[in-house]
Amino acid sequence: MIKKLLLIVLSITFMTLAGCRNDWEWLASQPKPWRLAEDKASEILAEFQQRFPDFEKRLKAIALWRVGTPYEIFKLGEEIEPDPDPIIRLDVSDCTGHVLTSLALAQSANWAEARANMIEIHYKADRDGHKKPTYRSRWHYTADRVTANPYTVSFVEDLLPDNRLATAEIILNIKEDGEEFLDLDWQRPIKLKYIPSDQINRELLAQLPEVCVVSFVREQYYMLGIIFAHEGMIIDGKSLVHASQSAGETVILDFIDYYFPPEGPLFDGIVVSRFVPLK
Repeated sequence: MIKKLLLIVLSITFMTLAGCRNDWEWLASQPKPWRLAEDKASEILAEFQQRFPDFEKRLKAIALWRVGTPYEIFKLGEEIEPDPDPIIRLDVSDCTGHVLTSLALAQSANWAEARANMIEIHYKADRDGHKKPTYRSRWHYTADRVTANPYTVSFVEDLLPDNRLATAEIILNIKEDGEEFLDLDWQRPIKLKYIPSDQINRELLAQLPEVCVVSFVREQYYMLGIIFAHEGMIIDGKSLVHASQSAGETVILDFIDYYFPPEGPLFDGIVVSRFVPLK
């Protein structure tokens, strides 16, 4: 029954997104991305560029196309030690992988461009301004990324006045005992505004753009030097598309229903961030 409902939601969303029956039929008929070889992926990415010339609509289409992708955590790397996983991939995804891979794919006409764009999005520049994919230059922390990466930029302060926002203040990557959470030889003091659970409602979601990043705050993680427990994408101010560990795949569902189960909010709040296209 749940799968049937999801198919209905997808069908309605795709038809609204495409704006015409031909594009909906094309998108629905495409092979699932996790089954594609790189050459076929390149063909389909080029078609996305033609059929969805608007950046946000194309990003939504890419995100929805990827619904059903099998879930595996921490499967993006640098293709060298200490993390030899691929820089970009379609066969599996976790929550951050879904967000960043979708952003890279939406701006690419072929697989080579997608890989290059992923490096641009997912890694920090060195002192000379060059981006080389290494474990230490990766944007490991979502809180670091939504406040300092130019491609996913928090805009919570545009939505609510300061007295309705909450603040997280920690040192990223430093645990309560003073040790690093990840072996990065890096830390960053951060003071981050977020929308607490009691301010999240359908009226707030209606203010959001067609597609944006949503990052979920979990206060109990502060002791680990972490602010966010999960992230995904909100589309059309109502639906959450995210790689779900519990579902074992990327899913689409109603955001409010997900965030507020009968037993209470799943998280302590959210940060919403704009997707900014590469120059």
